[in-house]
Amino acid sequence: MAAKFVIGNNAHADEGSKQPSTRNSWNTLKPKPAGGQSFASGMTLAFALIAVLMALIFVVVLAVVWGDQFTSYTRANMQSMADSTAESLTEAYSAQGRWTSDVVQRAASASAFSSDIGVQVIDADGGVLYDDTWAAGGSSSKTRADGTVQPQSSKSLAPTGADSVVTAPVRDAEGNTVGEVRLWAFGSDVLLTKSDTAFKESSFEAIAIAASVGVLLACVIGYFTSRRMSAPIKRITDTAKQIRNGDLTARSGVKGENEVGQLGETFDDMATSLERDIKLEHRLTGDVAHELRTPLMAMQATVEAMQDGVLPADDEHFETVASEVRRLSRLVDAMLKLSRLENNANELKTERTDVVYLLRSLVSSQHALFHEKGLHLRFINESGREEIMADIDADLIREAVVNLMSNAMRYTDADGYVKVSVKTERGDVLISVQDTGIGIAKEDIPQTFSRFWRSDVSRERVSGGLGVGLSLTKEIVDKHNGTILVESELGRGTTFTLRIPQNRGRRNIAQAIQEG
Repeated sequence: MAAKFVIGNNAHADEGSKQPSTRNSWNTLKPKPAGGQSFASGMTLAFALIAVLMALIFVVVLAVVWGDQFTSYTRANMQSMADSTAESLTEAYSAQGRWTSDVVQRAASASAFSSDIGVQVIDADGGVLYDDTWAAGGSSSKTRADGTVQPQSSKSLAPTGADSVVTAPVRDAEGNTVGEVRLWAFGSDVLLTKSDTAFKESSFEAIAIAASVGVLLACVIGYFTSRRMSAPIKRITDTAKQIRNGDLTARSGVKGENEVGQLGETFDDMATSLERDIKLEHRLTGDVAHELRTPLMAMQATVEAMQDGVLPADDEHFETVASEVRRLSRLVDAMLKLSRLENNANELKTERTDVVYLLRSLVSSQHALFHEKGLHLRFINESGREEIMADIDADLIREAVVNLMSNAMRYTDADGYVKVSVKTERGDVLISVQDTGIGIAKEDIPQTFSRFWRSDVSRERVSGGLGVGLSLTKEIVDKHNGTILVESELGRGTTFTLRIPQNRGRRNIAQAIQEG
């Protein structure tokens, strides 16, 4: 049964696969996902949908709110016309004292405003004295011999609904209601004339045109905006593909203050770190091989020479082999200790410790060794206090400082100085190891704590170092939630400063608060 290798957060092993298989599979990325929607088209569609939604909302609001307002406006105009006609009839009636043909004909003036407006005049008893629709039916009002107008019972085409007409009372000189004027719009139940209806329809057409233009502009703006936004993302994607295909020098070059610019800068920084780490990994492989090969070759040469009788099998040559074995043992022990620290295999055993006493006793024990190398070793308590208590793992801190002191001794010429000092600053203990050795180049300082790393200058010296001491020191300081500062100048010396919190419990609480 074939086995597959799947990488990702949701990857699961085949539950039915019980037997090992030599078959594996690996696929490259698709140049362009089939059937997928591009970012530009998605953004364009989103802009278009937003524009359509806004247009629909505007149309609905316009139809509900503006339509009602427009109807109220036209009704108010019609009512004003009815009131004006009623006032004219009131004036004429008050002068005549009765409904005469001259009084009734004043109602025709309202019809003169627009051919779409109908007028009707009725008396107090409900009889129709004047109606615009009579002309269409061939009827007209009749005048009696005394000059009064006789109400007619001819069929009228005037609407009967209250919403379709407006009325205004006609009064006599004493203010009594003697009749009523009714106005309406032909062909409309809501008092809209043909011109009003045409204006309303043209308004909606204009809104529809404006909405269409808005949607079109939204699509155009969305397209170009999305193209502009997706361009840096595409550059980052293309760069990621180049890096995946082995071109570790590829960079997106995307920069800026917004989120996409920060993403590009972060991605390029990550690519730079990845390139550096892979180069260091390659270098590490070579360094490990070199560090192991040197003592192995020395042992092999000595053993073969003794086997061939070239060298005697005496204590001196056995000691040479034993020395190289011890060197290999120290290298393996250092690598194992570093690995355990990195993997949290060993629990940190902190206790309240006097750092001044620890460093003073350490310097005192190392003084003879430095003196044999022709170096001057000093300890300085810069805090001015007899004790500096801190929560530390004394064995690990002692090992970290010994690594720094050994490094200083290894790269400092005879008659040079090595100074170990201690002080406190803002709740932290600062332990410094300063030498007057060969120094470290500025561009090499970031690589100082890499495994087996040694600068080109230091490689020219016969140091005898394992190349993992500083890496081990960094891990120890990290375990104490501390930091390391490196200051160096070629030919002048180097200073390593360990900053370790005095109260580990408080620092852990502070970190938890910041992370939470």
